[in-house]
Amino acid sequence: MRVTSRFDAEATARDVVAGLDLRGRTALVTGAAGAMGQEIAAALSGAGARVVMADVEEAKLRDAAGTLAAEAVPLDLSALGAIRRFAAAWRGPLHMLVNNAGVMACPERRTAEGHELQFGVNYLGHWMLATQLAPALEQAAQESGEPARIVSVSSIAHRRSDILWEDLDYRRRPYDRWEAYGQSKTACALLAIAATERLGARGIACNALNPGGAMTGLMRHLSTEEMRANGWLDENGRPPARWRSAAQCAATATWAATAPDLLGIGGLYLEECQEAAPAHPDRPMQGVLPHARDPASAHRLWELSEAMTA
Repeated sequence: MRVTSRFDAEATARDVVAGLDLRGRTALVTGAAGAMGQEIAAALSGAGARVVMADVEEAKLRDAAGTLAAEAVPLDLSALGAIRRFAAAWRGPLHMLVNNAGVMACPERRTAEGHELQFGVNYLGHWMLATQLAPALEQAAQESGEPARIVSVSSIAHRRSDILWEDLDYRRRPYDRWEAYGQSKTACALLAIAATERLGARGIACNALNPGGAMTGLMRHLSTEEMRANGWLDENGRPPARWRSAAQCAATATWAATAPDLLGIGGLYLEECQEAAPAHPDRPMQGVLPHARDPASAHRLWELSEAMTA
């Protein structure tokens, strides 16, 4: 049966935690200096959770954490060594890991290990973070008696590309920044399936989601002309009416991290605080394509991730 909720596209992150008591729970939010990350952190903190905010932009992160009385810890997801050090320094249980950080449509760049940057940050860095913090997630599940949760932020852009198995790092063909972004977001969706399969016996569940569109720092690599051409700005520089606020885009991730209806449930792709339906031409901004729900691809990607980070 499809998982639904009383919330919809208009709900905010604070709406979905109203009435919940998260005292005694710890959450880690990546990309927490950004608009959506701040909204997720604020909602979880407001419901009583201890929130650790992580981001590569240290000054912006400290300012954001200071307004929430949250903890700020720098984290560079483009360097596997930095992720290992971050995880090695972690102490205590972790109940909610929200993999929210992202890079979109950037010029061709590479991680410290030489991987295409969008795949490396959006997916591989988060895969490493989740696997390195699995003991803390398992500890939380054992101590609380409830499964710990990993939240993987995907995107409607998963429609732009399946996993490019033969050349995912763009070593042999011209770089396409939108295709690369789509591949990374398909990978984020597949993470939910594989992580739940691999870590479920340890009391850890993972769900992926499409947050919806909003005007955020994710657009930093796009010119005004490009955004107008994509229909993301009108002639007066205003975003389309269908787009949401950062607080609304943060709702589904916050719901995935906290909803009682999702307790112990993993491997789903969510949007608008519901389990997403299959993609359909009549709903171009909703739904999930089969390649982002393929268990065989999820299994293959997990094994490839292990090899890439060994």
